[in-house]
Amino acid sequence: MSGSRDGRCAFGMSRRAFLRGSAAGVLALGLAGCQSPPLVQGVAWQLDNTHANAHGDWNRLGVTDLLLQWTAVDNTAYVAGTQIPVAPRLPDWNRIALEPWAQRVLVGLAGRFNEADARANAELLVEQSLELVRAAPHLNIEGWYFPVEVDPSWQDARSIAPLLARLPRPLWISVYDRGNIGGAALAQWLSSWLPSDVGVLLQDGVGVYAREPRIARTYADALSAKFGRERVRVIAEAFRVAPGSAFRSATAQELKLQLDAYRGYRTYLFDGPHYVPPQLVDSLLQ
Repeated sequence: MSGSRDGRCAFGMSRRAFLRGSAAGVLALGLAGCQSPPLVQGVAWQLDNTHANAHGDWNRLGVTDLLLQWTAVDNTAYVAGTQIPVAPRLPDWNRIALEPWAQRVLVGLAGRFNEADARANAELLVEQSLELVRAAPHLNIEGWYFPVEVDPSWQDARSIAPLLARLPRPLWISVYDRGNIGGAALAQWLSSWLPSDVGVLLQDGVGVYAREPRIARTYADALSAKFGRERVRVIAEAFRVAPGSAFRSATAQELKLQLDAYRGYRTYLFDGPHYVPPQLVDSLLQ
């Protein structure tokens, strides 16, 4: 039996049976021992030519879910079988399918590195995404992710609602809050146009110092109150802005604050191949 929701152990035998010390009682104690809840459930992977074949030990943190940021970006596909030009190196999808951190996969569709370009070409990206769905790798796919990110500063965001209707379900999009309008206002804005069967991945904004983890948690709770807990997941930014507009990996201490704040939500580290190396995994487990 796993640990209870508040993190304390729940044992499957009575104190009297334990005190009797029988072999059966000792065995029962072992089988019903305390298991800590996973530190995090998911890892994201932003494919590019440098990170086209992800390797990692994120499962040591409890990760079983994979979020693919996209399977084609800037008219370059990381799968074969579409009309989109193919990347020079393709992931070993057969190996990825067997990784313990890819037991359930949200497959990202067609995107752009440049946000403005993605938004301006959303219709074309849907067309490409439909090709990618048909050519999807043989993974344990639990849903699809359309990687045109939305936030309230995008005045024409509601224009993608009819485009989303063309994509398969279960479907997810990601949302962030550039203007710090607050979780309740963000949830209200999103609910005014988002189709009722589309899930929400909340970018926490901690990596770019937009807010602290405890505030990001209030955003998740506001979205959950509006859409329901099962329709909301959290993307924990595992990077930090560094001098010179570069990015660095978050420290274990920084990342633990995020993951502790989001307990109760399915959370993805963004992203594993770039920012969560084995040394950081070791530090998180100490």
